[in-house]
Amino acid sequence: MIKFQKSLLIKIIGVQCLLLVLCVASQDFDFFYFVQQWPGSYCDTRRSCCYPTTGKPDEDFSIHGLWPNYENGKWPQNCDRESSLDESEISDLISTMEKNWPSLACPSSDGMRFWSHEWLKHGTCSALSQRAYFQTALDFKRKSNLLQNLKNAGIHPRNGEHYSLESFKEAIEEGVGHTPFIECNVDSRGNNQLYQVYLCVDSTASNFIDCPVFPHGGKCGSKIEFPPFSSNDHDEF
Repeated sequence: MIKFQKSLLIKIIGVQCLLLVLCVASQDFDFFYFVQQWPGSYCDTRRSCCYPTTGKPDEDFSIHGLWPNYENGKWPQNCDRESSLDESEISDLISTMEKNWPSLACPSSDGMRFWSHEWLKHGTCSALSQRAYFQTALDFKRKSNLLQNLKNAGIHPRNGEHYSLESFKEAIEEGVGHTPFIECNVDSRGNNQLYQVYLCVDSTASNFIDCPVFPHGGKCGSKIEFPPFSSNDHDEF
């Protein structure tokens, strides 16, 4: 009887240790980058873009991803290669995701491949369930309200008009309460334009925070464009 109790105790401790290790491993990061992209700049490049099969998205920032990161500038990825996205887990979110998290990559798609990639590469390292991961990103998009914050500061998407990089940062910081990182790309004429906005979120995915570190690359000049999301910058398929 005593041997049985000892054996059972050892097994229980072993299971608890395994669960602890898995729990710690699944939360082994310091913060999230919450990244949104401007569709006008995604499409206004030499490679162009393709509208989703659901139609042209609204002229608004769209979600790129919610990415776990380390303070040393590195990041975890593909933490569970067996955890493929289960569409039934997010079925009630799909219409909202089509509006706020569309794919503009070619060929045209319904977004599921894009979302599956984001879940597998980043979501599996987030310590969130599939539904919570996508719902959290949607909630942060609503809270950040980037386009409205820029418009409040007199910054509007217009062809040929340049704004200072600092004006973008200040407008977003005024609305969100934290300084963003602005990533630029280059249009077909060689002009720098606002491409992506990075905001930082705490490791529990609860609140925006000051970024512990900013990304490298994609840096902007002092003056950048904010191109409109027109119907002329995409391919049909």
